Amino acid sequence: MKNFKIYLISGLLFLAACKPEIHTPAPSKGQADFSRFIAVGNSLTAGYSNGGLYLEGQQNSYPSIMAAEMKTVGGGAFNQPLFSASQANGSGYLQLTGFDASGNPITAPVTTDLAIRGIIDVPGFGNVTLYTKYTGDIENYGVPGIKLEQITYAPLGNLNGYFERMLPTDFPNNTTTDYLDFVTAKPFTFFSDWLGNNDALLYATEGGAGTDQLTDKNTFAELYELSIDQLTAKGAKGVVATIPDVTAIPYFNTVTVAAINASIKKLSPTAPGLFINALVSGTTYAPRLATANDLIILTFPTSMIGTPVAAAGGLPYGLTPYTPLDNQYVLDANEVALTREYVQSYNATIKSIAASKGLAVFDAYSFLNMVKQNGLVVNGVSLTSSYITGGLFSLDGVHLTPRGYAIIANEFIKSINSTYGSNIPLANVSAYEGLKFP
Repeated sequence: MKNFKIYLISGLLFLAACKPEIHTPAPSKGQADFSRFIAVGNSLTAGYSNGGLYLEGQQNSYPSIMAAEMKTVGGGAFNQPLFSASQANGSGYLQLTGFDASGNPITAPVTTDLAIRGIIDVPGFGNVTLYTKYTGDIENYGVPGIKLEQITYAPLGNLNGYFERMLPTDFPNNTTTDYLDFVTAKPFTFFSDWLGNNDALLYATEGGAGTDQLTDKNTFAELYELSIDQLTAKGAKGVVATIPDVTAIPYFNTVTVAAINASIKKLSPTAPGLFINALVSGTTYAPRLATANDLIILTFPTSMIGTPVAAAGGLPYGLTPYTPLDNQYVLDANEVALTREYVQSYNATIKSIAASKGLAVFDAYSFLNMVKQNGLVVNGVSLTSSYITGGLFSLDGVHLTPRGYAIIANEFIKSINSTYGSNIPLANVSAYEGLKFP
């Protein structure tokens, strides 16, 4: 027994001596210089959320989250064109106020403490909302609504109020400074670039029936190469992101054909189902019954189903081939396929040009599709791409919540660390909110 105790004590001492030590590598910049980091992109880069750009969203943009972590490896100040505290609600946005008897969310626009200084009718274009001008340094150049095909268009400052508020001159005198020249005017050492989303997204969200069309593939390639050439011209390193599958976001996967058909059966048991006006080829459309491959947009007013259409002799809306859903409410199967084809072409361009420059790449297309298929668990919290309940996407079904932006920031950081041998710490995702409930 005495010998057993000796052996036991010896064994415990041996195990204690062999206890593995956990070494956390110290933060390091690797082969990159983060002393002036700039972010190039659109609404996702700006921190747009819940259908608007406002102070809280800006403060939780993925570039600002990245910049906070970069400070541990020599990163400098990261200035954003923030709205003031007295105009914190910026453009206005949606808030969740409750749920109806069927469990559907009820939202309401926030209309106080806005930063809108006027709405201008631009002949041949339409209304442009102007916001309170921002003065000061900028590192976050995210401009909601901008397309890659617009980055060399000098008059953009008179057509996009978010860009206009960053420029030193006022509307209508912004006709000489294009976006690409604006973001590269001052020296920088590192950049992130997530341009190109709107070149497919705007076509899709208008049901393929609006004024925004898919950007020509060759035009996209030429402009993307031009932009990367200019961003890297003075030796800056950077990270780029591919374009997500825009048809996979909640905006297109919440109001389903199956759900509408179920409600139609209750409304009119003899009705064959929902009719849409679908793309056949080129610009030719024809009515047909909707299928699961057709995507209804999130904002479609389902209350319109079955209402009499005066121009069609009172036939019920959506229930006959003579009264199909308007094109703007549905991205039909052929339009879905077309959108995906263009996005895949854009992404091939992004990866090829990034590889030629040795840039880091965050494959947002693959990552967000993976999340849609399998969900994601972060710090013990389960997240999905589902509308309202998923925790990643905001009320507009397109943009992210602060928690969603933190996850994206970490994916950018992982790509940077892998490419440049740096060790930028990851953000604590749990410190960022998901969707706010009333």
